[in-house]
Amino acid sequence: MQRASDTNPFSSFAEAARAVLEHLQASIGFDLWMVTRIEGEDWIVLQAVDRGDNVNESGVPEGSVFRWTDSYCARMVLGQGPRIAPRADDVPAYREAPLGDQLPIGAYVGVPLHFPDGRLFGTLCAFHPEPRPQEVAERLPEIELFARLLSGLLQAEISSSHYDRRAERAQLEELTDELTGLFNRRGWDRLLEAEEARCRRYGHPASLFSFDVDDLQLGTDSHGSAKSDEFLKRVAKTIKGTVRGVDVVARLGDHEFGLLAIECDALGSKVLQARLEKALADADLAVSIGVATSRTDRSFASSWERAEQARCSNGQQLQAFDAAADTTAVATATV
Repeated sequence: MQRASDTNPFSSFAEAARAVLEHLQASIGFDLWMVTRIEGEDWIVLQAVDRGDNVNESGVPEGSVFRWTDSYCARMVLGQGPRIAPRADDVPAYREAPLGDQLPIGAYVGVPLHFPDGRLFGTLCAFHPEPRPQEVAERLPEIELFARLLSGLLQAEISSSHYDRRAERAQLEELTDELTGLFNRRGWDRLLEAEEARCRRYGHPASLFSFDVDDLQLGTDSHGSAKSDEFLKRVAKTIKGTVRGVDVVARLGDHEFGLLAIECDALGSKVLQARLEKALADADLAVSIGVATSRTDRSFASSWERAEQARCSNGQQLQAFDAAADTTAVATATV
């Protein structure tokens, strides 16, 4: 007799993707099945079901990042190879792909996943260390059906993210700084936690900005406190007025502010950084800025630490690039 739980809907894209990967592995085989996200030059593993040690010594953990152009999937999307290759080395484009130097690949499956507007989100794909029988290609319609179903669920869930963020902020309205009206440290921590989970689930990028106000502009005369408060309110207003409504701005200390730029990659962070510098300079506000762009293989805490380190470089122009994590941090001159 079928249990009611067998027909209950999935609660999230991540839960549905996991179930699809487990089903495909059990019914079709292949040691490694993945749902991936393409973000710029990165090919990010969002979900992975790995049968064990056959792929490599440590498997392919979720959050792993490869170069998109190195992948078999990049070639599949361009039409250079079939969606199922029972003998991957028989396909020149796959045989020459650099990913084969990192993973032993005898057979390959790959089907695209799309955003609502038709843009490529990522892929549903599989690898096996040994070639597979030609008959496995007959399973392509089934795999494509699962890819379409996942794309539909992904579209609905991403579309609701805007409302989810609004609800999260409405629940935290009391966690604000009395002077500036921005979120306080507790509100900042809560919103960063929620957004980090969202980034890991969908592979979204995010950029973190650390701001520190020049002590000399806070005032030291008999009216210093009032002057300082007015200056901090001007800083808060300028930052808030320069960023998007979806971004998170908070006052984190006496004269420290933070900005979480939602779905903002390294290139976008440079554009936003330039806008912030100009806005602060135009308002005659001396503020040091540090920036770090995070990915799924690094925590927000690590990226925030890099942003603070960049900001503390005392206005020296600095570009630090972590090749292992592909995370960029930028410290800018005091503006």
